[in-house]
Formats: sequence, C-alpha cells, structure tokens
Amino acid sequence: MSDPQQSAQNSQMLQGEPSPEELEAAQAANEADALAAAQGELAALQAKNAELADQYLRAQADVQNARRRADDEITKARKFAVEAFAESLLPVTDSLEAGLAIKDATPEQIREGAEATLRQLKSALERNKVIEVAPAAGARFDPHQHQAISVVPAPEQEPNTVVSVLQKGYTINERVLRPALVTVSAPK
Repeated sequence: MSDPQQSAQNSQMLQGEPSPEELEAAQAANEADALAAAQGELAALQAKNAELADQYLRAQADVQNARRRADDEITKARKFAVEAFAESLLPVTDSLEAGLAIKDATPEQIREGAEATLRQLKSALERNKVIEVAPAAGARFDPHQHQAISVVPAPEQEPNTVVSVLQKGYTINERVLRPALVTVSAPK
C-alpha cells in the first residue's frame, strides 16, 4: 500500500503542479535573470554616466574658451576704443598747425581759420556722438543735463527755467559727459 502523502505528491505531478524542487529552480532562474538584467542596466547607466561626464568636461572647456575670447575682445575694445575718435581729431590738429605756420596772418585770417577749425572740431565730436547741450533761454531746467550755478529773479520767465548758459554741456551716446552750467529763474 502506498502512503497518503506519496499519493498526494503523485496526484500533484499528474495534475501538472510544480514540485518544490521545480519551484526552487524556477525562483533561482528568475533571480539569475533579474541579476543579469540589473547588471546590464548598471553597465548602461555607467556608460551614460561616462558620456555625460565627457559632455560636462567639454562644456566646461567651451565656457572657459568663450570667457577667454570675451576677455580678449574686451581688452582690445578698451585698448582701441579711442582710435576712431582720435582719427577724427587729426584734421583739426592739421588745421591748427597750418594756421600757426602762417607768420604774418591778419586778424581776419586768424578768425576765419579759427572758425573753420571749430567747425571741424564740432563735426568730429558729432560723428563720435558727442552732442552739445546748450538750452535756450526759457527752456525748462533739467537737473539731469543742467547744473544750476545761481538762481536769479526773472519776472518775465516761468520759475525753474534757464535764464542764461554760462558753459555748454555735452553728452556722449545720450549720457551726460558734462552738464551745462546755467542760471535759473527764481520761484515766484
């Protein structure tokens, strides 16, 4: 006679249920597959990490190169910034030297030469965006472009308006280089 436990095992085998040994073998196979998959994933991640580290180093090198080029450009810009301005002043220098070379010039010739040289100088300044600030009498006082030297009574003018210009001011690229020195009408 067979014992009931053995008969239960035999019936399990006949019914297709896996034995404990088969379950253990399947679990070991699953663990091996999972380990192999994890190792493959680890290798892929390590390769990706190496690629990203290389990209990072290259980006760092690009940034350093760009910074060095920008520094070189700034140095050159500072060094040669006044070159165009100086070049535009050379004709003014030439005119002054030519005027001084004339030994027996008449006062009219000297005045005419000085006026021509002043026109050249103003033209050179304007080409280089140096614009004079000379407000007309009665213009509104602008503390951004004008400097009040004194306040004078001017009953015929609105308060806080320019009465007279003592010295012209100048801007360069819309930035005040020197404010115009003005007298301003007193408040009433």
